[in-house]
Amino acid sequence: MSPPSSLPPAGVPQSGGNKKHGGIIVLFLVAIAALLVWRTLSNRSEPAPPPVASVPMPPAPVNPKIDDIPPPPPIEEKPEAGPPRIIYVREGGCDGKCSGVATAELGQALQQRAAQSRRCYNAELAKDPSLRGHVTVAVRVGNVGNVCSVNVTANDMRTPNVANCAATIFARSGSLPSPRGGCVDATVPLNFVPQGQ
Repeated sequence: MSPPSSLPPAGVPQSGGNKKHGGIIVLFLVAIAALLVWRTLSNRSEPAPPPVASVPMPPAPVNPKIDDIPPPPPIEEKPEAGPPRIIYVREGGCDGKCSGVATAELGQALQQRAAQSRRCYNAELAKDPSLRGHVTVAVRVGNVGNVCSVNVTANDMRTPNVANCAATIFARSGSLPSPRGGCVDATVPLNFVPQGQ
């Protein structure tokens, strides 16, 4: 017969291994307990924030007078017509204050130039069929019928092109009939609307 084996039968735990596993389990439980104690103490050290009270805000005062006022209409922006265009023609008899009187012939000549300025309007009307408006041209005529200066004093059109072209017609179309008694300042209103309207 063979001597009995010192090894335990299969499936029976060895006595030394249980001590090892038991020690690991105890260490694990101590670590968990320490973690729980630490969390509990750290929560106690921070005071809880005070509860926030909800205070209702009073409603904004209602002023029926202000609420009934409608908003202002939108501002329509029109392009600037540009600064008044002044054209000077250098000839004598235009200095100082003019005290002359326009003759009927001078008035007719200015009307002819006003009619000629219609071609300036027609050129722009071809680009914009809705174009219409008023231009006022101030013309200073010297004592010998020379055009001293032309100034666009008003322009309610959406473009400066018509006014500038009309001013050029008044300035560059030669001499005019002489006024009586010295130079004269004439104001020529121009009304531009499509023909037939």
